[in-house]
Amino acid sequence: MPKSPKYCPVCASPLVAQGEEDRIRLACSSETCDYVFYDNPVPVVAALLEHGETVLLVRNRGWPEKWYGLISGFLEKGESPEEGVLREVKEEVGLKGEIVSFIGAYAFTEMNQIILAYHVRGHGEIVIGSEIAGVKAVPPDKLRPWPLGTGHAVRDWLAARGGLGPTVA
Repeated sequence: MPKSPKYCPVCASPLVAQGEEDRIRLACSSETCDYVFYDNPVPVVAALLEHGETVLLVRNRGWPEKWYGLISGFLEKGESPEEGVLREVKEEVGLKGEIVSFIGAYAFTEMNQIILAYHVRGHGEIVIGSEIAGVKAVPPDKLRPWPLGTGHAVRDWLAARGGLGPTVA
């Protein structure tokens, strides 16, 4: 996670902790500047990607060997969440995506992110992108949610389908 800034981006004075609207925020120490660092969460899009009869999970480069998750990435300037999630599907696994539904929005406070998760159907042949170290195809009845991040979207998607299946091996 990025470190909090130490200096005001407007006037370069030091930032100091200050009570603001029942919260402690970093604010400019200069009496002539009213800058406040709100540290808003970063928007991330995620795709619960069905491909054929399976859900594709990916392992990003740098993740531990057994960690797999949903396709996800940062929403870029000027794109809608729908455009962003389809771009991520194309970049990470080379598939043309079709949005089936919006699953939900999830606070991922550990990373200061807000995750906008979509159920996406993928078409075409898988071509692994440069950010991805591995892809795992899991039948929906074997898919289990994990406790953080995109795992909440998996939980809600499974619940909408009528329940949770056995744990993924």
